[in-house]
Amino acid sequence: MEVKEYIISESDKLFCQYGFKSVTMDDIARHLGMSKKTIYTHFSDKNEIVNIVIDMKLNCQKCVIKENIETAENAVHEMFFAVTNMKELLSNMNPTLFYDLQKYHPQAWIYFKEFREKHLYSTIHDNLLRGIREGYYRDDIKPDILTQMRLEQIDLIFNGNSTYTSGKYGLVQVMSELTEHFLYGICTLKGHKLINKYKEITEEE
Repeated sequence: MEVKEYIISESDKLFCQYGFKSVTMDDIARHLGMSKKTIYTHFSDKNEIVNIVIDMKLNCQKCVIKENIETAENAVHEMFFAVTNMKELLSNMNPTLFYDLQKYHPQAWIYFKEFREKHLYSTIHDNLLRGIREGYYRDDIKPDILTQMRLEQIDLIFNGNSTYTSGKYGLVQVMSELTEHFLYGICTLKGHKLINKYKEITEEE
């Protein structure tokens, strides 16, 4: 691995564990076992590292989403894939990460907002249309309204100040509960059978 890639990879691990705000260039240098001078030969400041980390993560998520859509048996299955992917993301992520991003790293936050408003929006909207076509989602739902609602549910998860994620429940629990509630609300009886089927498979795993 090249030095620049190594710095990005290890910085990402620190950010996920501690959040963006609390990790300094000194922390990164100490963690890497190299001087700050070496880091500064590759990056102008911590903000540049954060921007690159976020850009890479979002591109990775686009690939994962594409694979999930192509692999899923149906729209409900696609949603379960998305939840599994989200669990993997959230399991090693500091809850303050996106709050820090919004407050201290505006360019990286713009990257995330563009991903949310374009890629995530179209993915959710297309999933709803797919589910209606397949007969697993109710044909009387309003995809544009429910897409926005789903995005706002996701925002709740990533909001470091959200009462949903403080104290009693972890990020993964909250995401699973909201997703299950969302699915039961939009599914037909035929779709409900699929939810129960995939829940059983997930629980067994």
